[in-house]
Amino acid sequence: MRGPVRWVLWDVKDTLLKVRRSVGEQYCSEAERAGLKLPAAQVETAFRQAYRQISRLFPNYGRAQVRDTFAQCGVDDPALLDRLANNLYHNFSGPENWEVFPDSNRTLKFCTALGLKQEEAGVAKPDPGIFTQALVRCGVPASSVVHVGDHYVNDYLISRSLDCHGHLDVPPQHRLQSLDELPARLKLDAD
Repeated sequence: MRGPVRWVLWDVKDTLLKVRRSVGEQYCSEAERAGLKLPAAQVETAFRQAYRQISRLFPNYGRAQVRDTFAQCGVDDPALLDRLANNLYHNFSGPENWEVFPDSNRTLKFCTALGLKQEEAGVAKPDPGIFTQALVRCGVPASSVVHVGDHYVNDYLISRSLDCHGHLDVPPQHRLQSLDELPARLKLDAD
């Protein structure tokens, strides 16, 4: 039997906030400040490839992956790669590149008003250690903890496997109420 909910664990990116502009646009802006002119589509593709390759080994995306992205775009000056990586890392650490979803503040205030506490952990998903670490910090059974995120495996399934309440926050454009909606969505995706 599940106990009363006492804590809420949050996935932040794409649940509470999102990047203001695409990664390709932000990387291209930084490249332009360094005197480079790179096509945004090429940078976006290189980013996705670098992210996929590196995130398997190191789930926390960082400076090395930024350098790999630009290296795939033909930038080969080590000092310039370091400068781009450091600047972008710094830029993504500040609020100017992030947009808070309109319902985030309201929801966080509601949870606080209910007396629910919120916790963050310094371990990256999909490692279940992020949840076990948070559970130790919370000091309550997993059944008294809710996790809210946007990724089915990393947020929902892993939290549920540890007996936490898992809730999935998926953007409406990715939700199907029934399969009847799929043909129209497929047409939109093709345009």
